[in-house]
Amino acid sequence: MKKLFIPVILGTSRPGRQSEKVANLIVKTSKEIPNIVTSLIDPLDFHFPYDGNDSENKDPRYTEITDKADGFIIVTPEYNHSFPGTLKRMLDSELKNYIHKPVAIAGVSNGIFGGARAIENLLPTLREMGMIASFSDLYFPEVQNLFDENGNILDTSYVRRIKRTLDELTWLATTLNWGKENIPNIYHKIEK
Repeated sequence: MKKLFIPVILGTSRPGRQSEKVANLIVKTSKEIPNIVTSLIDPLDFHFPYDGNDSENKDPRYTEITDKADGFIIVTPEYNHSFPGTLKRMLDSELKNYIHKPVAIAGVSNGIFGGARAIENLLPTLREMGMIASFSDLYFPEVQNLFDENGNILDTSYVRRIKRTLDELTWLATTLNWGKENIPNIYHKIEK
């Protein structure tokens, strides 16, 4: 069975971001799954000068990653009941590379909702980009209390939840890859 490339997109460039701990935990857990290859996609490592999907506004390294990816996990903090502009900018730069690819979302907040409102606001954007959202979202409420000083998760039940989400995402990616290889794509006939 072909290994699936499932990058983890960190959705913020804010200094002191707590969601980086969550993204690192998901990357670490993903590496324990034999049929997944992953990497952390940090917006600080890329250059997106302006809004939009124009070729001059793309970072070719990010284009290559999204093209190769079989699916994605997005880690998004909740800022003012929504997701960060940094994440929107990254997503907007690549439209065709998301079509018919699955995505799982991990919400992060310093409050009790665990990024639920960010996830809720992100779903219409992902759908418009042609992504297939997993039903197994991850929530990390009060993130400042979830990790020790070395970045280790204190409650191991989060690792079980991540693995369950990865199982669902792997199934979706495998199924969608089979469909792309075996069923003619009519998307190019649909005007958008």
